[in-house]
Amino acid sequence: MSVTVCLLANTIYYPKGGGLLWIYLNWALGLRSLGCEVIWMEAVEASEDPHQVRSLVSDLKGKLARYDLGESLALCCRDGELPSSEATGPCLDFRAAVEADLLVNMAYHKIGPAAVRRFRRSAMVDIDPGLTQVWISEGQLRVAPHDLYLTIGETVGKPEAAFPDCGLRWHYTPPPVSLREWPVTGADASAPYTTVTHWGHEWLGFRGQSYPNGKREGFLPFLSLPRHISTSLELAVVLDKYEDERATLEQYGWRVRDGHSTTPTPWEYRRYIGSSRGEFSCCKPSCILLASAWISDRTLCYLASGKPAVVQHTGLSRFLPDGEGLFRFRSIDEAARALRAAEADYERHSRAARALAEEHFDAQKIARRLLELALV
Repeated sequence: MSVTVCLLANTIYYPKGGGLLWIYLNWALGLRSLGCEVIWMEAVEASEDPHQVRSLVSDLKGKLARYDLGESLALCCRDGELPSSEATGPCLDFRAAVEADLLVNMAYHKIGPAAVRRFRRSAMVDIDPGLTQVWISEGQLRVAPHDLYLTIGETVGKPEAAFPDCGLRWHYTPPPVSLREWPVTGADASAPYTTVTHWGHEWLGFRGQSYPNGKREGFLPFLSLPRHISTSLELAVVLDKYEDERATLEQYGWRVRDGHSTTPTPWEYRRYIGSSRGEFSCCKPSCILLASAWISDRTLCYLASGKPAVVQHTGLSRFLPDGEGLFRFRSIDEAARALRAAEADYERHSRAARALAEEHFDAQKIARRLLELALV
């Protein structure tokens, strides 16, 4: 008998985020590769203008249709109430979604306990490890009770964690990447190392202290990196209020492209990564402070594509390498050495990148483990 999984995603209000969709697509495609029927559910505001919701729904359905998920879109509101029929249009609704065998809740701030209780089984998947636990412990986030709690942070719930477990039992799961949808792609030797990022304004409050926690703050200590290497570095970045800093980035030697126009759809995001030589990226300061051994879903897409990734160190890992397909740096000097090392033996590191994705992040393997844990 086939299993029906309702995946609660959080993409409908960010229609230009092709990369954001892949966070959830990789899970959905992993589950479907096991024969599961997948319902893709999004939560909308009950007070939202129905015409605006219809427009957003149409856009999202068009993107999901590329992956045979366009007719599987369901909508709900925070407490399980139904959006107006004028807003939902030809979507499934919450009454259809709750017939699923399992809710996989990846947008846990979007629905409340009354909605989660309607499902036979529920699994929360924490995609902001460390931050999620801080938000809960600081009273900034209330999470509904679930049958199972999973996290993509290796240290979450462990004695060595720098943050509380919130009294919950956390099961570690690597984030997934669909190997079929992310095949190895070659790139010209002159292609840049790239990343896709958003320089929003964000702060973290933790234990009486407040910390700036935007991607911009993560990159600032590495602004001069292009001057230390011969490899080209490029950002596909949404600068928002920091648009006036584009000229500064370019003066330091960064190539800069607009993130929204470069990767607005999942397929354009995949094309951009596929044309890159590899990835270079920094993370939010909280990833360093909280040291959850997190790895980005975006980095997995580079690895699966056979692209070496040079990314910031986020804590001791039981399996992530620091110099074989994946390089994790702590300083600008380490970052420069890693980029030189990746280029010095590029083909070996390209093969190692794909092998790492196959061994540890295969979406089918990870989806199977999720079902084994959740459907007991």
